[in-house]
Amino acid sequence: MMELVDKFLEYIKVEKKYSEHTIKSYQKDLGDFLGFLLETEGHQNTEKADKKIIRNFLVEMSTSGLSKRSMNRKLSTLRSYYSFLLKIGELQISPMETVNSLKFYAEKQIPFSEEEMNLLGNLEREMDVLSRAIIETLYQTGMRRAELCGLLIRNVNFTENLLRVKGKGNKERQIPMGESLKNILQEYLQSRQPLPEFSEYFFVSAEGKKLNEKFVYSKVNNYLSLISSKKKKSPHMLRHSFATHLLNNGADISVVKEILGHASLASTQVYTDASIEQLKKVINQAHPRAIKKDDL
Repeated sequence: MMELVDKFLEYIKVEKKYSEHTIKSYQKDLGDFLGFLLETEGHQNTEKADKKIIRNFLVEMSTSGLSKRSMNRKLSTLRSYYSFLLKIGELQISPMETVNSLKFYAEKQIPFSEEEMNLLGNLEREMDVLSRAIIETLYQTGMRRAELCGLLIRNVNFTENLLRVKGKGNKERQIPMGESLKNILQEYLQSRQPLPEFSEYFFVSAEGKKLNEKFVYSKVNNYLSLISSKKKKSPHMLRHSFATHLLNNGADISVVKEILGHASLASTQVYTDASIEQLKKVINQAHPRAIKKDDL
């Protein structure tokens, strides 16, 4: 019933402290499932759903052309929801118990090269100060789009060159700020004119309002389109490029993990795929058991 869904959404907001963006995604996924129940079963009692209904929902999503990645996200939402129902005693067995995620090979995301990022840097002379600050912050810190939009002015420390970022699950982390980015942000600060109700946010639009994620995506996509023909031209690809370039230049993967705010090293290891040749060089040159040509 809708009451249970509302309880769940309140739970992930108050207890789990999920971000507004994540909560909206969960709400959308559960709304789609409720619509499916109403259409096929004539009710919206989620606690009456069984494994067969879940699988029918999968078939419906597949028929509608939804990608396997999106289908897996909806399955993940349902797992969390039904785990909550178990937790509060509304169910004894979850219908998701034997439903597995779909296997698929994710499309390889190719980061922008350092040469391409240098081209983007050359374009920055023609950018307005806000666009330049957005792009350089994303590329020089690896922060997520939502983290950039939610960055508070009090968490930008020019004295210690640190940015305090609130990430997934409201977990805070500190990101070092290089001199180049510091200068760019200080320049932006001089032009910043927020409306009183948005003054706590570091980044604000020309109208003085908090930036929204769609605006940031559009800005980044437009400028990246000028320097590359790569398919993916999103803020996330700047994060991807940031991590890859750090690893390429010898950064420790555990340090990159902390900067990115990943919960596990496995998440960060995704970025090593594009750097495998550099990693091979590191192993061959630095590992004590590596075979040197001189030894042969």
